[in-house]
Order: sequence, then structure tokens, then C-alpha cells
Amino acid sequence: MANSLRDVKIRIESTKSTAQITKAMYMVSQSKVTKALDQYTGYKDFMQRIADLVYNVASDESILDVHPLLKEREIKKRCYLIITSDRGLAGVYNSSIYKALEEEVLNKNDFIVAAIGKQGYSFLKRKKYEMIKDEPTLVRDDVMFLDIVPLANEIIDMYLNNEIDELIIIYNHYINSLTNEIHKERILPISKIEGSKSNENYIFEAGVMHTLDMILPMYVKDMIYGIILDAKSAEHCSRRNAMKNATDNAEKVISKLQILYNRARQDVITNELIDIVGGANAIGGDN
Repeated sequence: MANSLRDVKIRIESTKSTAQITKAMYMVSQSKVTKALDQYTGYKDFMQRIADLVYNVASDESILDVHPLLKEREIKKRCYLIITSDRGLAGVYNSSIYKALEEEVLNKNDFIVAAIGKQGYSFLKRKKYEMIKDEPTLVRDDVMFLDIVPLANEIIDMYLNNEIDELIIIYNHYINSLTNEIHKERILPISKIEGSKSNENYIFEAGVMHTLDMILPMYVKDMIYGIILDAKSAEHCSRRNAMKNATDNAEKVISKLQILYNRARQDVITNELIDIVGGANAIGGDN
């Protein structure tokens, strides 16, 4: 019984240590959620201004039929870009992305994939998919635009060289503190620019097409970066919720183990009292 009590006590202490760790991680994730949402909200205002500019420059239907980043064409090969995390412990944040990708490529042969995030890169390597880059594109908590520029440039170049005909990004979209939603967004060709019409007259010293050659790739990279900020907010929320659930479960386990420990301790005390009373009776009987 003593060994049993000792084992239960060790389990209680071990679970308490785990609960302390998960609670600390929950608090860290909570602060990161606030920071990520502020960054994402601020960037959406910037993106809207960029979208307004592109909308006004590219609103001419003749341009839509000419510029390669705007022109619809036959889709022979697709590129799927998944946005995942560098670290785990985020619940189903990454696994839901994997499931969505596998559903997309089911029964498809001509496609290529890329991943932003170490977890997604490892998944694609395990599945042995054809990849754009055989190295991970990391996405740190403090997301930097420069981190995604090399991969984004490579994807845009592949599209302009007709190596791919469509770019689809699969990511977790932040809805609220408890809910994320899988989004599949087509980025290339650029087919939907949500901007507002301006009454200003633009003067293009280098010509409209040359101007579009500069601003459209920038617009694509800005869209990718905005999606990453959105996904990063969802990631921190998922990790925060996962750590909260882990802490709550640990506390439930501690409560059950404490009850078990108290009952076992009570049994030990009862048995000791019975032995004492039995011994006293035996001594009294001899007298």
C-alpha cells in the first residue's frame, strides 16, 4: 500500500508540473494572439489601399485580356501552397491543412506543391509530392515580409513562364478566438480585385503595361503575406486553445488522483487503527 501511495503522489506531482507548463504556454500564446491580430488588422488597411490602386489601374478590360497575371488560361498544372506552423502543439491546426490538401490533389497527377512552415514542409516530404523548393520556408511568430519573398518570386516566375497555370493557397482563416476555418484561395491568375473606383486620373510615364509589370507581382506578394498574417493569428489561437484544454484536463486528472490518494491514505490509517485496536484487545485479553 505504501508503494501505491508513493506512486499516486509521484503522478500527482508530475501532472502538476505538466499543468504549470501548459498554463505558461497558454499565457504566452494569449499575448501572441493579441499581437498577431493587431498586425493583421493593420495590414488589412494597407492591403485595401494597394487593392484600390491595382483595381483602378487594371480596370480596363483590354488589359485583362493581355497581361499574363490577369489573363485566364487553360489550367494544365496547378500549384498548391499550404500555410502551416513551424512548431506543433496547436491542436488540429496543421492536420486540417493536410487533410484539405489531400482532398484537393486526390486523383490529380499534374500538380506541384510548396509549404510555408516547417511542419508543412515535413508533411510534403513524407508524402513525396513534387515540391517547388526542397527546403523549408520558415514562418516565425514575428512574421517578416522578406521571409516569403524568395518563394513568392519563384512561384510568380513559374507562372509567367507557363510552368504552372494556377496558384491556390490552403490555410486556416481566423474567424474568432474559438474558431478557425479552412480557406482555399486562388491567387493566380488575379481574377478578383476588391477595390473601389477612384475619380483620380493616373499618368503613367512608363506606360500602363510597364506599371502593371511592377505593381501586380507586388500585389501578389502582398496577398500572400496578408494570408500568412491571417493564418498566424489562427495558429496562435489554436495553440492557446490547445494549451487551455491541456491545462483543464491536467487539473481534472490531478483532482481524480487526489481523491484516489486520499482514499488510499484513509485505508492505510484505518488498517493501522484496526491493528492498534486488535493489539490492545489482545493485550487486555491476556490480563
